[in-house]
Amino acid sequence: MSKASSGWQTPAGSALRFSPGQLLAGLDASATPGFNGDKAAAAALLFERATVVGALQEKLFANGRSGDTRSVLLVLQGMDTAGKGGIVRHVIGQVDPQGVDHASFGVPTEEEKSHDYLWRIRKALPRGGQIGVFDRSHYEDVLVVRVHNLVPPEVWSARYDEINEFEREVAASGTTIVKVALFVSLDEQKKRLMERLERPDKYWKYNPRDVDERELWPAYQEAYQAVLDRTSTDIAPWHIVPADRKWFSRLAVTELLIDALERLNLDWPPATFDVEAEKRRLESA
Repeated sequence: MSKASSGWQTPAGSALRFSPGQLLAGLDASATPGFNGDKAAAAALLFERATVVGALQEKLFANGRSGDTRSVLLVLQGMDTAGKGGIVRHVIGQVDPQGVDHASFGVPTEEEKSHDYLWRIRKALPRGGQIGVFDRSHYEDVLVVRVHNLVPPEVWSARYDEINEFEREVAASGTTIVKVALFVSLDEQKKRLMERLERPDKYWKYNPRDVDERELWPAYQEAYQAVLDRTSTDIAPWHIVPADRKWFSRLAVTELLIDALERLNLDWPPATFDVEAEKRRLESA
């Protein structure tokens, strides 16, 4: 598929990758970097690409069943209503669920608090052959923790280097890390929160604290800028995905996931038995 025919003028991995010095202050959350198609074109392409990501994931899973320890980890970060749940449903929902390790990190439990902040993260890393998904992640400990002053600055400021070292270890073990920061505008977030209040089937998604968090928007923007500046590495780069247009963010993450899987150069694992002998046995059974 050519870039022009697909709607991608620049590959998603290049168009969305965070660049050193890039400022969040100038981010247009309604933009579609690298993609010149509309909503209808994106929907058609997403349907088409679902087959691709599904086939790649099946190969990854098959290799995992055969002893391959490689895996892919999708890290999703974003403010409330940025669409993390929609990514899980519409992107990860395109693949066989038995090949997915999903984890969501909220307020730490008492047991988790008794350990280092990375303890619960290590426990949730994907197994060989799996696509792991972190719906929020270890970055909560340099975002929420920083904004709400839950630990002293000297504690959270040391975590950037600790996270970089942790991700180097994870990558060295055979896990390809895909980090996605979803950015929604204040106006779009307000619209989505209001929708939750106007629809009884959305009440369960509404948290009154979300309104309080909006007042901390500048502090969160500063915290996100520091995260991107300090933890976007060659081993685990950040990708910035504008999230006001859900159809774009879902398509973009699908492309990033396909790119990560394709770079594994997967093939079907060879048979561990004599195929012809098994055919003869089956014919005579």
